[in-house]
Amino acid sequence: MGQRGVRDLVAGDGRGRSNPRHAPRRLRRRPVKQPPDPASTTVASATNPDRSAGAPPTVSGAPRPRAPLWATLVATFFGAGRLKPGPGTWGSVATVIVWALISSRIPLEARTWATITAAALVTLIGIPAATQVARASGVKDPQFVVIDEVAGQLVTLIAVPLAWKTFLVGLILFRIFDILKPPPIRRLERLPEGTGIVVDDLGAGLYALAVIHLLLHFGLLMK
Repeated sequence: MGQRGVRDLVAGDGRGRSNPRHAPRRLRRRPVKQPPDPASTTVASATNPDRSAGAPPTVSGAPRPRAPLWATLVATFFGAGRLKPGPGTWGSVATVIVWALISSRIPLEARTWATITAAALVTLIGIPAATQVARASGVKDPQFVVIDEVAGQLVTLIAVPLAWKTFLVGLILFRIFDILKPPPIRRLERLPEGTGIVVDDLGAGLYALAVIHLLLHFGLLMK
């Protein structure tokens, strides 16, 4: 073996293969380009909108799905929840007015059961509606969702005589208990999604119902 062969053997790995350091330049591997960092791409797209044109949206930047129209109409009580200030109060006021008009056309002996039925139906429909709207908005209990006030206000008016004084007192009492949330209403509010949104107002309605019937029983509220 000549001197050149000995040098190649020494420079190699002992099995006749040459060391990559001594390989011809044209045989060396080029460094592999790393893919761009997604975070830097997102920042660049935000600063330069033209760069993100035609690119699929990221998961974090994807728009939230919109709630169905029926759920939005029910949850806001046909737009009453969009009124400001105090959308919850507007929801209660709308409920009192609408139910007063409906009750005036219902026979006296059937009004109590009609109110109970209405409160139950609003609760059953309101829970899934509130759930879908809350998910779409990304807020646990959106202020514009007032179907819970509708259900609670109807509970307050169960077996209450149809008169402007009694309905006004029922409205005020319900709003007080809905704002103060005495026990266990706070705990009911922690229930998941639409259930927690609606059920805590049912609790406030029961408090108001008990107080207004005590006032009627002791003659402190004239019919």
